[in-house]
Amino acid sequence: MEIVPNNGDDRTPVVLVTGLDPDAVARTAGAFVAPGTTLVHHDLSELDAGRVRRTLRTVDDDGNERAHQHVLLLEHGCVSCTLRNDLLPLLRHLHRRAGVARIVLQLDCALEPEALAFAIDHAIVSDMPGFPDAPAGDDVRIDATVACIHEGDWLEAATGDTTMAEAGLSATVDEGDERTIAQVAVGQVAFADALVLVGCDAALRDAWESARLAAVLKRLAPSAPIIMETPHRQMNPILAAQLLAGIPAGSRRGRIDSPHDPLLRDQPPLDADCGVEIVAFEADRPFHPARLHEAIDQLLDGVVCSRGRLWLATQPDAALWLESAGGGLRVGEGAPWLAALSDAELEDVDAERRALAALRWDEVHGDRHSSLVILTHRPEQPQAIVDALEGALLCDDEMALGQAGWQGFDDPFGLAHTDPCDDLPRVADIELTNREDNR
Repeated sequence: MEIVPNNGDDRTPVVLVTGLDPDAVARTAGAFVAPGTTLVHHDLSELDAGRVRRTLRTVDDDGNERAHQHVLLLEHGCVSCTLRNDLLPLLRHLHRRAGVARIVLQLDCALEPEALAFAIDHAIVSDMPGFPDAPAGDDVRIDATVACIHEGDWLEAATGDTTMAEAGLSATVDEGDERTIAQVAVGQVAFADALVLVGCDAALRDAWESARLAAVLKRLAPSAPIIMETPHRQMNPILAAQLLAGIPAGSRRGRIDSPHDPLLRDQPPLDADCGVEIVAFEADRPFHPARLHEAIDQLLDGVVCSRGRLWLATQPDAALWLESAGGGLRVGEGAPWLAALSDAELEDVDAERRALAALRWDEVHGDRHSSLVILTHRPEQPQAIVDALEGALLCDDEMALGQAGWQGFDDPFGLAHTDPCDDLPRVADIELTNREDNR
């Protein structure tokens, strides 16, 4: 497989291969291994023993393959810190190593590519002799994220509420990993530039369920090319090259969206298909926090995922950021509204964001608004969601109270929690699942 350089960028390209099916991830990652490629895999199966096993597989320009394995001891019991302290310096070293034209990261199913991409671009790697203190993103660039999906069980996983710990897929040494499988599965696909769909045996395939899965994927990752892997046609270097060649020029390639970026990426279909539909909700008046807390129950059933920013009447300075997948939902602190910034702070804001804000600017409330995108998979859900959200907005009498009056509303979203090991710059204020023991 020829490795095509990105003209004008001498950073080493990185391909992330992710998914819940470890065999499919291994096959796909292996298909990208060609002369000049180094594959890196951190195996988390020995977490209970406090170990992470890292394998390096390298193919030189002559086609000779070498493999090296190293056992890492967990840094104060934290997988995130252990990987960050090992992987990020390793990427910088590989960039300088002769003969390494591309790096393939075979991710354990418990790892989320978005968090890793953020760490690569933003976590400063220091105390490396001969290297300036800098993020690994100064030396490497994410060329593609490829997600592997099993046709038979991915949608069930992506709409459920089982936690990673309950499934034995935890990325922690204890049972504290409260992420749901749905959150990880949806995050892997939504961040992907290309998809590998592992097909069921023809005798086991349900045509309706296959069509429903296709409808979900077209809306979750609309620009991602898809290759179907079957028992008779498994991933190989030719298919891997075709997959990378099909990624459009404007694909995200590791880019992290900000809370005020457009929510509909890459023009997904807006019509309903097999009961799958995107609901886009917009509002130019704030939510009553207590009624919103009740309304978001509608996002925990019949929904693949949702994401967006919320204007809460009691919190006028910053948008809240909402994300859900299956039966798990998180509401956290987003980014400040432009209307809450000083003139000096506004000068540092991206010009595109200021232009978009100007299109909807209100003389009293500025750019404050709510915007949500919800991907549903049951025909009855869209209207129920819209009705619930509209009922949570302030009524005319409440609007007349103004900001001073709104501060008296009960606010269940007011307590913030920060996880020091969380790679993503979002603060989890409240997490909900649809399991009875968490209501």
